[in-house]
Amino acid sequence: MLDWVVIGAGPAGIAAVGKLLDAGISSQKIGWIDPYFTVGDLGRKWSQVPSNTRVALFTQFLKECKAFQFQERSKKFHLEGLNQEEQCLLQHIVEPLQWVSDHLKQRVHVFQNVAMALRLSNKRWEIKTKDRSIFARNVILAIGSDPKILSYPEIEVLSLEVALDPEKLSQNIVTQDTVGVFGSSHSAILILANLLRLKPKAVINFYRSPHRYAIFLNGWILHDDSGLKGFAAEWAKEYLDGSMPVNLDRILVADHTFEESLALCNKVVYAVGFERRKLPILEQYENLDYDDKTGIIAPGLFGIGIAFPQAKFDPLGHLEFRVGLWKFMDYLNTILPIWINYSNKGSERFN
Repeated sequence: MLDWVVIGAGPAGIAAVGKLLDAGISSQKIGWIDPYFTVGDLGRKWSQVPSNTRVALFTQFLKECKAFQFQERSKKFHLEGLNQEEQCLLQHIVEPLQWVSDHLKQRVHVFQNVAMALRLSNKRWEIKTKDRSIFARNVILAIGSDPKILSYPEIEVLSLEVALDPEKLSQNIVTQDTVGVFGSSHSAILILANLLRLKPKAVINFYRSPHRYAIFLNGWILHDDSGLKGFAAEWAKEYLDGSMPVNLDRILVADHTFEESLALCNKVVYAVGFERRKLPILEQYENLDYDDKTGIIAPGLFGIGIAFPQAKFDPLGHLEFRVGLWKFMDYLNTILPIWINYSNKGSERFN
């Protein structure tokens, strides 16, 4: 039986494995489950997306965990030659993350499979995969999230993965298209920019609230997790706050013209946020939530990453959910000691 099993090999899962090793957990007592081990959705879906994170924070993530052994490597990555104060395409962080993932896989027990169900019995978790059961005292879920979907029948839906990749999008747009884009976040603005480069007949942006910008202040960032940064911010200031392209229209969802405008669209993109992937089936627990200050879900069961982000108030009292590679690492620095003390074995002392 293992002491810890991490489910998921995206950035949060990579960080979790590394930090367990940093905490002195024996590599022989750590298991890692993922069907691909290709840096999660970041590696498989979003590599062509411009980041809203400075290169310096990506570099900080890679250097923060001793088990990554990033500073001892001989390989040089493109990321290191970029301006540390600017943003970059996500593919530039995927490459070193894949190197770290491959390195960590050699140290822990790896199960290239899908976790299908979890069951707590006799003070241990049973993780069922397609072909075997894995037993562990503690489980960390780094299972990621999927884009939210709205329901407007009879309109062709372009996936977020397609809309955020300029090459894939170009194969799905023709000049006669009128495309509706729902949302006003970072992803929505990037999609508007991608679409308008392809010169469709029209693009209509449907939104519930105006876009907002991240403001860099002394030691902190206002709207750090909800405001536009980098290329998205620059594009919005130029084309949404400045000279609106002639084939772009923006409609509030609450506006009386919404239904009429939506009827003009033959394709639509939903950039309205993400929702946690369904947990692997839990035989004793249903509708589980998590403590958004500690990541605790149940005894010996913990969550990290975009599916289980940390909730934190900024200096002005706004509650935001922290999503980003460095934020996952920073959060783990705080909560992993709690998890270790709140493991199944430790919690027995309080029963």
